[in-house]
Amino acid sequence: MRRTLPVAFFILGLVRLAAAEQPDFSLTIYSSVQPGQIGVEALPGYGMAIPGYALVRDRRQMTLQKGIGDLRFSDVAKRIDPTTVSFSSLTDPEGTRVLEQNYQFDLVSQQKLLERYIGAGITVDQPRGEQVDTVTGKLLSASGGLILEKDSGEIVTLSSYSNVRFPSLPGGLITKPTLAWQLDAKRGGVHDARVSYQTQGMTWWSDYNVTLRESGDTCDMDLAAWVSIVNQSGASFAQTQLKLVAGEVHRAPAAAPMLSQVRMRAEDAMASAAAGFESSELFEYHLYTLGRRSDLPDNSTKQLELFPAATGVRCTKQLVFSAAPAPYHYWNQPIYDQGYAATTQGTTGAYLEFENSESNRMGMPLPAGRIRVNQAAADGTLEFIGEDIVKHTPRNESVRIKLGNAFDIVGERKQTSFTYNDKGHYIDESFEVSVRNRKKTAATVVAREYLSRWSSWKITASSHDFVKRDADTIDFVLDIPADGEAKVSYSVRYSW
Repeated sequence: MRRTLPVAFFILGLVRLAAAEQPDFSLTIYSSVQPGQIGVEALPGYGMAIPGYALVRDRRQMTLQKGIGDLRFSDVAKRIDPTTVSFSSLTDPEGTRVLEQNYQFDLVSQQKLLERYIGAGITVDQPRGEQVDTVTGKLLSASGGLILEKDSGEIVTLSSYSNVRFPSLPGGLITKPTLAWQLDAKRGGVHDARVSYQTQGMTWWSDYNVTLRESGDTCDMDLAAWVSIVNQSGASFAQTQLKLVAGEVHRAPAAAPMLSQVRMRAEDAMASAAAGFESSELFEYHLYTLGRRSDLPDNSTKQLELFPAATGVRCTKQLVFSAAPAPYHYWNQPIYDQGYAATTQGTTGAYLEFENSESNRMGMPLPAGRIRVNQAAADGTLEFIGEDIVKHTPRNESVRIKLGNAFDIVGERKQTSFTYNDKGHYIDESFEVSVRNRKKTAATVVAREYLSRWSSWKITASSHDFVKRDADTIDFVLDIPADGEAKVSYSVRYSW
């Protein structure tokens, strides 16, 4: 009697790995996520298009046949890029050559088994109430249902069934994506080998959480940094060495084979369990290496501390009032219209700025990400007060984030005079900017003016000193008492 097995048995996996247990994984994860683009809650919407990839290095003991022989390796990510695969023997690199490499991905499924058994015998269980009937015959069709021919010649159609049993697994079907090599090894036996490849379905991003404290005119803050790592590659990586690359790494439209000269750095197996990420330079990017090993299961999101929380970081709060239209840099002629932004209401943006320097208890290259700010309310509870996106920020550079618009600082600007002289090729314009502080305490406000009519301009009169911020922006710093008002007047000449 021929033995039959249910289809579920085959789905468990019959391809046996020709390698020892306890692989040594090392992953370098690259992210193409735009800062603040996604969060954990948005991941399901990306499906297979996770914006990132990883370089996987899998080091383990493998038994090789002396001379020309075959080696099958099935512990690979389902979303592997087969053009990037590299196999090397660390035991005998000069004497081991890869003659041929195949990537097999025709995975077993019930439908594929049915298609392979057209014209062959199968056994089908069909429920009838509480009873189960067994039908055995030659499978004629598996399209939309099953059509079987019994030994008696009777044709049976089955639109519903509970189980299909097949005599064996047909050749060519596998239970896992498998790499198959034909190797020429001068030395047979156990080799210390490494398999490396790139896979899609992995990415990472950073998040920053700030706790802000204000005291009079000064403020300081605590900053905690976290990275979120997503693995939807179709493989799990136990006790892996994690590395993250921050920077804009260019990729060609088609993936190129990965260089096999990549060298693994020996890691201290006794590293402290509390060791965090260490930053180092990699070409023109930054590499963050986790000082301990960590599990990265498939279909998981892991959060890790990027660096220990920085406490007592000095920061400054800035209130910026502006009622002028944003500058426009693509003039083909001056703006002659007298009514252009003649009278406008303004808003006051609230900004937070700090120096990313060692002297300010920081000084670590900050990968781009979302930064969220909380502040203690009167009852001592932490309340969310705003968030922004920060770009990749090197050490010793400043970070400036916008939290929102101030509630109690209001104002407007109005045009007080305008002259257009066509023959003289100039425009004279004057404005009055009024800013009111409705807070119960004094406030310092920057009144920002954009000089938008033409690229060539000169301030001809001003009631206050100003700072030229850039080619078309000036700032007036105003100290306004509690429930007080400050007015700035100035005149500008545009010429061409």
